[in-house]
Parts: sequence; structure tokens; C-alpha cells
Amino acid sequence: MSKLLLKPRGNSGQVHHVTPESAGWTYVGFDLHVMDVGEVVSGTTGNREICVVFVSGKGKASVDGKSFGELGERMSPFEGKPWSIYIPAESQWKVTATTDVTLAVCSAPGVAGNWPARVISPADAEGLTRGKGSNVRHVVNILPETADADSLLVVEVITPGGHTSSYPPHKHDQDNLPHESLLEETYYHRVNPPQGFGFQRVYTDDRSLDEAMAVEDGDVTLVPRGYHPVAATHGYDLYYLNVMAGPKRVWKFHNAPEHEWLLK
Repeated sequence: MSKLLLKPRGNSGQVHHVTPESAGWTYVGFDLHVMDVGEVVSGTTGNREICVVFVSGKGKASVDGKSFGELGERMSPFEGKPWSIYIPAESQWKVTATTDVTLAVCSAPGVAGNWPARVISPADAEGLTRGKGSNVRHVVNILPETADADSLLVVEVITPGGHTSSYPPHKHDQDNLPHESLLEETYYHRVNPPQGFGFQRVYTDDRSLDEAMAVEDGDVTLVPRGYHPVAATHGYDLYYLNVMAGPKRVWKFHNAPEHEWLLK
């Protein structure tokens, strides 16, 4: 199995734990918690900022003792936009599940005092549709570069069955602005219905990295560099939550030149 493909560690508790050290990179971290009613997840951000995303379910949240009340609305990632919380560096936070909850914790380097903790409601998260024909996909910008944060970029995408996404293939692995930015990236995949699967390829121009992976419900893929297109198989919609971060908080990608004709 590819080292870029991470399977969930069980069906409950902390089922994914990606750190810069475990991924072999510098910026992005990702944790995924599957919680029963009444369970609590808490932490201290240290020198990192986080974005907590309610992938599904509801919970009561607090940051540094300040209550944000009960957050969450959808009971599946395929049902509308999420509720999320931005939490700055050097903060303590806690979420108590009031229903069964799937909670994503996205992290990257942060600086204490730059931004306050805040709720990102579904109304705050811009939704848009990209692509044409079988390249149509539906995007929700949870923490785009226009929103206040130090390093993190967070977005989720639903790709209908039979469609492609992150396509035409693009990459963002060079610190070469204004042409391209360097951003590490994780994908957290969900499939509807859950017995389905999709595909993701991660590859470089010289093919020194070239991995093709079948992704199933709950998998995480790592994109340290290179192009990273996704395909949803017929009959199965594919959701993914992206976390990106790098030396500059700008998403500027480079399309694979041999496939740019698809945009014309």
C-alpha cells in the first residue's frame, strides 16, 4: 500500500493522527475524531493554529473557557455546509459531543494574539461550483486565503459520481510566487454510499513520485508534492476535506501543461 494512503485506525476515538513529523513535511497536521454522545475531545494548540470542522453531528464547544454553545447541523458531510471554529495558537479548547460526531482538527503553524477564536457558520463559508460536464464539483471555502488566519487553508469538496476533481491535474509545490505557491496538503475522503471507492493519483513531472490509490470511506491521502487529481466512480459521490499550509498563505497552483487544453 502506498505510504501516501492512510487507513482509519478503527471506528471510534482518534482514527487519524497526521503530524508534520509523521508525514515527513513541515506545516500541515490533521486529526480525525469519531465521538459518541457525551464524549469529550480537548487540547492545547501550542505554537499552532487549528480549524475544528464538524464533519457531521453536533457538539458544545469552548475556547479558553469561553462557550460557543452547541455547534453543528448536518448529520452527514453530504448534507449542506459545515460548522467550524478557528482557534489561534496558545489556546485551550474543548468539544463535547451532543450527538454522534465526526470532528476534524486541521492544524498549521500559528502566532498567538494575531486573531481571535471565532465560529465559522455555514453562512460564513462560501459555496461555489467549479468545472463543466463531468468535471463539475461543489466547493465550500471554510478558511480561504481571504479569511483571517496565519497559515491554514481549509476547504471541502463534493465530487458527484462519475466526475473528476482537482482536475485538470494541478500542483502547488514550488515557492515561486506569483506563479506558484508551496503548499502541503491532506485529503480526508468520504464516500456516499459508504461501500464505494474513488481514485487519487499523486505524481510529479519526472515521475520520481507516481502513486495511484483507491480511496475508500474514511481514508486520508497525503500530497507532499506533485499533481493530485481525484476521480469519483459511477454511483458513488465523493467528499473530501482539504487542509493546506506552506511558507506563504496563498493558493496559487500550476496546471499540468499537457492537460490545460481541457480548460479551453
